[in-house]
Amino acid sequence: MTDINKDALTGKPTTGHEWDGIQELNNPLPKWWLMVFYACILFSILWWVLYPAIPFLHGYTKGVLGYNSHQVYEQQATAAAQAQKVWLDKIAAASTDQISSDAELLNFAMGGGKALFNENCAACHAPGGAGRPGFPVLADDDWLWGGTLAAVEQTIRHGIRSSDPDTRNNVMPNFGTDGVLTGDQIGDVANYVLSLSGTKADADSVARGKQVFADNCVACHGEQAKGNQELGAPNLTDSVWLYGGDHKALIAQITKPHLGVMPNWQGRLTDTQIKMLAVYVHSLGGGQ
Repeated sequence: MTDINKDALTGKPTTGHEWDGIQELNNPLPKWWLMVFYACILFSILWWVLYPAIPFLHGYTKGVLGYNSHQVYEQQATAAAQAQKVWLDKIAAASTDQISSDAELLNFAMGGGKALFNENCAACHAPGGAGRPGFPVLADDDWLWGGTLAAVEQTIRHGIRSSDPDTRNNVMPNFGTDGVLTGDQIGDVANYVLSLSGTKADADSVARGKQVFADNCVACHGEQAKGNQELGAPNLTDSVWLYGGDHKALIAQITKPHLGVMPNWQGRLTDTQIKMLAVYVHSLGGGQ
C-alpha cells in the first residue's frame, strides 16, 4: 500500500499539501540556517538591552550603555571644528593674496571654497563655474568686473546691482525702448558688433553701425570695443556672450538690455568664508 504522505518519486515525506498534482516536500531547514536565525534573535534582544531601540510616544528606551548618536555627532563636530580653527584663524588674519601664496593655506582655502561654491553659487554659475544661460562662466578667464583676487573678492562681498551700498553697479541704456536709436540703427550696430568677432555681415550695414557705435557705445566699451572692467562693460570682440551672440539676441540686448543681479554675500557668509570663496573662484579661470 502506498504511503500518501511520501513522494512516490523521491520517497521523501510530504506536508500533505498539493497544487495541480504537485506535492510539497517536507524538507527541514538546514541546521546551520536555524542556528544563524536563533543567533540573530538573541543578538537583537541583546541590542535592545544595550542600546536605544524601542520608541514610545514620549521617548524611547535608553539602553544600559547610555549611547546617544546625537552626543557622538556633537563630539565629532566639535573635534572637527577645533582641528579647522587653526587654519580658519590664519585665513581670517591673511589677505587673499597672502592665502594664495601660502601652499598650505591655499590648499585648505580651495577645499573650503569649493564646498561654499557648490552650496551657494553653483545654482546660478553651475558646478565648476561652467555657467548657465544669463549667468557668466567663471572658468574662462573672461571677467566683466576684473579677475584679480581683489576684484573677485570685491564682487563676492558687495554683489552686482544688489542692495549693498558698495555694490558694483552700471546700467546699459535702453537704446530702443527709450527711443535713443531707431530700429535700423540698432540693426546696423548689431551687425557691426558681430563683425568685431569675425561674423560676416552686410558691409554697408557694418559701416553705418560703426558710426552708431562711435556715437553711442564707445564711452563704456572703448574705441576698440575691448570693454571696461571698471564699468562692467564686456569685451565685444572675443565671441563670449552672456545673453546670446546672434543678430536677434544682440538686437534684443541693445533695445532693452538684461541687467544681471548678483547678491552681496557680505553678511550672508563670514569674512573667512568670503576669502576662501574668492580664492576658489579666482582659480577656476586662471585668474589675473
